Amino acid sequence: MAQPLMPHATASWLVDNTSLSFEQIAEFCGLHILEVNAIADDTAATKLTGRDPVRAHELTQEEIDKGQADPNYVLQMLKGPEQVRRTKGPRYTPVSKRQDKPDGIAWIIRNHPEITDGAISNLIGTTRTTIAAIRDRTHWNIANIVPKDPVTLGLTTQRELDAAVAKAAKAAGLEAPVDTRLEGDREALIEQLRAEREQAARDAEAAAEGGEAGPVEHTAETLFKS
Repeated sequence: MAQPLMPHATASWLVDNTSLSFEQIAEFCGLHILEVNAIADDTAATKLTGRDPVRAHELTQEEIDKGQADPNYVLQMLKGPEQVRRTKGPRYTPVSKRQDKPDGIAWIIRNHPEITDGAISNLIGTTRTTIAAIRDRTHWNIANIVPKDPVTLGLTTQRELDAAVAKAAKAAGLEAPVDTRLEGDREALIEQLRAEREQAARDAEAAAEGGEAGPVEHTAETLFKS
């Protein structure tokens, strides 16, 4: 499915200007739902400047209206002549990251054995011969291969990996795992920011009434400064 030119900025605009669900926005922008949550809760590393997909001719207002009326509706992106997508051939991986492929393959084999070699090949952009060699430990550099998350290595996206895991689990009759790795940190950070906003409001109220201000408000820099 085609994706916006600037997915994070587009997601920011859709969060601020529509009532679309986070799932709809994540699907349209090709993002993980936690990324959309972070944008909506202002917990992203930087405040994004929204990009209007309607003005960019990537989405129509009619599509937005359909999505707002039906939370299960999947937004359809406009397909203009300038949107040329590669449909055949292996996934391109920058030269600087190609040496990381064996580590990413080893991580998937170890943590998600239900994913087929074909699916791994599509995710990482490698050959089944290489995958088989790593799986049976006959790869020429097996002694130096260290399993590492392919998302962290930049070989694939969390969304693509989650989709592959869910598809493989369904085919194997297993229950797809739910990615909750970031939930605790995200919820804690949101709660901290909410507490700071409430304290700031109390301080402002006290100052207006001539009372004493409460504790010093922490900023993102002081909160995370080691």
